[in-house]
Amino acid sequence: MAHFSVNQYLHQFDEAIQSARGYMAAELLSCSHPHIASPRLQLHDPESVVQRVICPPWDDVVIGHLKCISAVNNHDFIEAYKHQSVTVQAFNKILQGQKDENWALPIMYTLCLDLRIFAGSADLQLSKRGKGKPGETLEKAAELLMGCFRVCASDNRSSQEDSKRWGMLNLVNQLFKIYFKINKLHLCKPLIRAIDSSNLKDQFSISQLVTYRYYVGRKSMFESDFKNAEEYLTFSFQKCHKKATRNKRLILIYLIPVKMLLGHMPSMQLLTKYDLKQFSEVVKAVTEGNLLRLSAAMTANEAFFIKCGIYLILEKLKIITYRNLFKKVSLILKTHQIPIDAFLLALKFMQVEDIDLDEVHCILANLIYEGKIKGYMSHQHQKLVVSKQNAFPPLSSIS
Repeated sequence: MAHFSVNQYLHQFDEAIQSARGYMAAELLSCSHPHIASPRLQLHDPESVVQRVICPPWDDVVIGHLKCISAVNNHDFIEAYKHQSVTVQAFNKILQGQKDENWALPIMYTLCLDLRIFAGSADLQLSKRGKGKPGETLEKAAELLMGCFRVCASDNRSSQEDSKRWGMLNLVNQLFKIYFKINKLHLCKPLIRAIDSSNLKDQFSISQLVTYRYYVGRKSMFESDFKNAEEYLTFSFQKCHKKATRNKRLILIYLIPVKMLLGHMPSMQLLTKYDLKQFSEVVKAVTEGNLLRLSAAMTANEAFFIKCGIYLILEKLKIITYRNLFKKVSLILKTHQIPIDAFLLALKFMQVEDIDLDEVHCILANLIYEGKIKGYMSHQHQKLVVSKQNAFPPLSSIS
């Protein structure tokens, strides 16, 4: 393909369109396909050459793609994004005009993926030149993807087999990647509603569902909806292809903190297998109720946790570490009426800075409110009175 002439390339594309071979046409419009390296396809003004072979409206799509090839080979991703935008807009009009058929969906997937990639690269180039706002091009790309999404989502007249609605989840996943990158997670909400209300919601391909539930799980985690996050991320992890180790590791980076907050500690074997030893000291610290160790583990792996966007989530493990420390105090004293001074002493031993009785009261009140300790505080006697049965219920049992 790299040595094909322009005519050979155009006739191949025309044949793919005439015979409704979406995957073949998609390859010929993909910027990750070998044909883009061909010097013969790098035309300055491809209009006249293309229009001799390709009929409207497809000619605009091919012209945009060939201009994009030239820009990519010049490493000008700002220009590549502009041409890809024109290509996507031209294709979206075609998609809109196609009734009772969805063979062109693979073309849409390819064009939209390249659009997102070029948008990201364009933003980087603009930032190096001191121009534009961060994520500005990605935001524009999202608007174009939404145009395609609306065409797919509104296709209610075609039969299920021929419906363009099959293209919805692919676009939603592309949009998620953009919204997470530019930190506009609130824009995910209507997309989630559209997928969850669709009669195809469980029938999309497993690979697309794994991606979708990974992002919805992450969004739930950031909203502190840990039960929902656990459900979605567990699905993604279990259904992700066993050979896709990198993706499974990526899912675990978010699933592990969620499970820990729900009382399920990961095994060292799992952390070793997926090269996530950054969590090992955190797990040991929380399990032991060792605040000193937790603080050291958080500091040692701070850069990794911040980069992954989970540092503040892991900070929430402090309350569980308090609970496990207080459980140890309770076991040592072997009484259901524990002096609050004993907790203050334990916290001072853990070198918790500027801790006083009022703060201990506050921590205990939170633990009781959240159901992590069963009991009440007797302010008159300065004691925590815990239930004689199951005073420290398993975290996994707390709703």
